[in-house]
Amino acid sequence: MMMRSYSVDLFVSASARLQVGPGIGKLFHLRNIILTDNFARLSNTSSLDVANNQLRELPAALADCPRLKEANFRGNQLKDRRLEKMVNGCQTKAILEYLGAGGRGKGKAESAREEARKKKREKQQQKDGGDGEQDELEEASKLLVKVLHVAENPAPLVVKASPGVKDVRPFIVCCVLKGVNLKPGNALKRFLSAQTKLHEDICEKRTAATIATHDLQLVKGPLTYDVQSPEELKITPLGRKEIKAKDLLRQLQSEADEQRKQKKRQNVSGLHKYLQLLDGKDNYPCLVDAEGGVISFPPITNSEKTKIRKDTRDLFLEVTSDTSLQICKDVMDTLILKIAELNRFTLENKEDSGSDNESDALCGPVNLNPSQNVQPMNLPLVVEQVRVVDTDGNLKVLYPSKTDLTTVSSLLTVIR
Repeated sequence: MMMRSYSVDLFVSASARLQVGPGIGKLFHLRNIILTDNFARLSNTSSLDVANNQLRELPAALADCPRLKEANFRGNQLKDRRLEKMVNGCQTKAILEYLGAGGRGKGKAESAREEARKKKREKQQQKDGGDGEQDELEEASKLLVKVLHVAENPAPLVVKASPGVKDVRPFIVCCVLKGVNLKPGNALKRFLSAQTKLHEDICEKRTAATIATHDLQLVKGPLTYDVQSPEELKITPLGRKEIKAKDLLRQLQSEADEQRKQKKRQNVSGLHKYLQLLDGKDNYPCLVDAEGGVISFPPITNSEKTKIRKDTRDLFLEVTSDTSLQICKDVMDTLILKIAELNRFTLENKEDSGSDNESDALCGPVNLNPSQNVQPMNLPLVVEQVRVVDTDGNLKVLYPSKTDLTTVSSLLTVIR
C-alpha cells in the first residue's frame, strides 16, 4: 500500500511548512510544535526526531499517535524539568504516557502516589467524622447542605480561566457557601485553625492543593484565574501592605533565614515553608477580581481585601492545584464538611458573641436578645454552584456537580 504523508505546522523562525509522515527525518531550529485538529491524521507516524532544537514544550496530543514508537526530543530546553529528565533517559512510551496525563505523569509510580493520596484523604475524612461509632455517624448525618444550581441563581459567580494557567497551576474549583456563623466566641479561630490543619493533612502541606477562603461580600465578580510575572503581580497579603510578588517572596525568604538563625534549625513556620513551591516558575498564578485587584496568590497567600472577619456570613471558597482536578474536588468536599461541622458546633455551644481578641474582629453593637443570635439547628448551609469557563466562555468545571460531595455523603446530607 502506498505510504501517504501529511503536513502539520511546525513553527520555525520563518514559520516554514514542513512535511511530516511515517519515518520522519530530523528537523532543526524548531521553536514550537502546533498541533491542529488534523494532527489526528498522523496516526501512522512511527518515528519523530526533533532533537537539538529550541522547543520549550511538547504537546499532549503526541500521546494520541498509537504507532509512534521512536521519538527523540533530546537537546531541547523544556520548561518541564521532569519531562526534560525523561526525554534523556526514558523510553518513548513512558514519555507519551506522561504527556497524555497532562504533564503530570500517570505511570505506575504516579498512579501509586495518587492511590496513596486517595487512601490518605479517605482516612482523614473518616477521622474527621469520629471513631466510627454508630451514634456519632447518626449525629453527623444531621449535617445539611443545600445546593443552589446555576439555573436557580439570579446572579451566579463565574471564574474565567486564562490559557496561561495551564503551564503553571492548571486546576481550580470554586463555590459559594452561605449561612456560616463565625461571630460567637472562638468560632473564627476554630475556622482558621481547621483550614490550617487541612493544608497540613489532605493538602499535603499545600503540595497537592491550596485552599483560599474569602468574604463573599468583598469579592467583586466576575473573577479571572490568571498568571502574572513576579514583577507585575501585586497583592496586599494578609496582615501586610501591598507589595509585588517578587518583593514578597524576597521578604519571606529573608524572614525564613532569620527564623533559622534564631531557632538554630532548618524548619520554618508560616508562609515561609511554602516558598519552594514556586521554584522555577516564570509566572505566578493569581485570582483577579473585576476591579483588577489580586485576591489570591496560591499557594502563598490570600489578600487582605477579601479577608474573613467575625461578621462574615457568606464565603467564596477556592481550591487550586498543579496536580489534578479531582484533588481540588476532594479537598473542597472535605472543606465544606468541616465548615458544616464547625457551624453545628458553634450553634450547639452557646458562646458570647464578643471579641475573641482576633485582630480582624469587628466592633459593633451587641444584640442583648439571645434568641435573635440563635440560628435554627436544622437550617442547612447553602452551596451555590460556581462555573469555571475558558476565555471563550466554554465550561471547564462546575462545582458542585451531581457527582460532587459524594466522598462525604456518609457524614453530610446534600439536598440537590
